[in-house]
This record gives sequence, C-alpha cells and structure tokens, in this order.
Amino acid sequence: MASEFSEAFLLEAERHAAWGAAQLDALAAFLPEGPWTADLPSCTYRQGDLDLRVAVLGTYDAEERSWMWGWANPGLRGTEAVALTGAVERYGRAQGIGELTDEVVPLSGFDDPRRAAEMLAFTGMGVTGAPGYIGVPAGGATLVYFLPDDARVPRTALDLVELPRTLLTGAGLIGYSPRQVVRGYFDHHGVARRDEADRIVAEPTGGQTVEVTFDAVGRIAGIEAKILP
Repeated sequence: MASEFSEAFLLEAERHAAWGAAQLDALAAFLPEGPWTADLPSCTYRQGDLDLRVAVLGTYDAEERSWMWGWANPGLRGTEAVALTGAVERYGRAQGIGELTDEVVPLSGFDDPRRAAEMLAFTGMGVTGAPGYIGVPAGGATLVYFLPDDARVPRTALDLVELPRTLLTGAGLIGYSPRQVVRGYFDHHGVARRDEADRIVAEPTGGQTVEVTFDAVGRIAGIEAKILP
C-alpha cells in the first residue's frame, strides 16, 4: 500500500503551491456563507444566494480512505459534469504521473489520508487552472470536491508587495521543493525567469526584477524586488 506520493506528483503539486494557496483564499472570500446544494446535470452549485457553474473534481471516501477522480466516477463518466476534470487524466498520461491517471487512489497507507486527498484535489485544481476548489460533505463519510468553472470567481494577480508572504506560504504548504514552488508561481503568471545555481531571477513587466535566493539545503533564503532604472 502506497504511503507516500511519487516524486513526479510532488513536483507537480509544488508547481501550484504558491499561486494555488493564494487563489483558495480568494475563492473563500468570494463564496457567501450558507448551505450548499448541487444539480449535476446542469453543472450548478449553489451556496447561500450564489449559483456557480462547477465540475466534479473527485470524491474522498473516509471509510475506504480512498480518492476517486470525477472523470472516473461510473455515474458521471462522459457527462458534462466531469468534462473539465478529464484534463487531469490527460495531463497525467502526458507527464507520466500515476496519481492523476489511476481511477481510484488508495490513501490508507498515509499518516493523514484526508490531507492526502486535499493534495490530490489541490493538484487537480492546478492542472486544470481552475480558480480554486470546493470540498463539502456529501453524506456519510464522503466528501465531494468541485472545481468552479465560472468567470465571476476572482483570480489573483501577481502582487510584488505580497510576494514574500505568498512564496513562503507556498513553500511551507508541502515542503518538498521550494524552488519548484517559485518556478510555478512565476510560470503561472506568465513572468519570464531564469534559474541560476542559488537563485531564480524573474522579470515582471514595468522594469522590475525579482530575485529569490536559496540556501545550501534549498530553502528560500531571501526575496528581493528591484525597480530597474
């Protein structure tokens, strides 16, 4: 029984850690308080007084301690409700990431199966480029995870003022590869970057540079933004 994720999966998860954590905060602030309902044939999720178009990302069964991808769900396979999340399986095959292509991912070998399920949801969000994910109880020991597929959900932008906090938060989320976290953040925002032995230098628009340095064991040691003359 697997007790840890593969390196390929962890590196993929890390690519989305910084921007994804910030995006989840933005989604949480956007969603109103209130009970939820979902109508899967119409791909509609309702929370409070807000209706959103969504896709089913996956489900976590706390009794079985397993994750099932939405695209693999026998009752949903081939429907509009999982059309978006089919991209997870296609990406997994192209990149050779088994956790994204296995229909059901056993998690009972993990110390914290629920956290492992959240990592799968988080990475699925990142692979599809969705503006967050919504995990809610669906009866019994099951949690269902939705991806918003609605242009009204706000998307976070590159923020140099918040950059140190954003990158450090992302680096601490999984803790596998801070360098991959930084790469993924700049790549997500379309910022040119170059990798050097102990640093990553990025060049946002407007004559700015951002230099992220790493210590001898690969941790983020410093983050400095400069305005070029």
